[in-house]
Amino acid sequence: MREDLDDFTSRASAFLKVLAGRTRSMLIWELLDGERSVSDLAKAVGANTTAVSQQLAILRGEGIVSTRRSGQKVFYSLTSAEARHFVTALRELLLQKAGAAEIEEAHERAA
Repeated sequence: MREDLDDFTSRASAFLKVLAGRTRSMLIWELLDGERSVSDLAKAVGANTTAVSQQLAILRGEGIVSTRRSGQKVFYSLTSAEARHFVTALRELLLQKAGAAEIEEAHERAA
């Protein structure tokens, strides 16, 4: 039983650590709405494409996002049901806590 708890908490901590990065959280938030190119994501989160690519590589390495290439562009999509569920629940919590209008306005400004 103790080993199961240790394993669970280790995996949970690793998962939360990946999601804890501000840019990574923003990228996942943006990907909730569907597939996006690196340049679109960079514009949405206000970062350069190199920095965004580095953060997406971390998410990809953890199996949270996947890629699709079309010509010169690379598109990312959210493939982790756990990450989708977690960020969706977090968004709902923030909407309830801070007020729906404030959060939705911030999301629209970022888009």
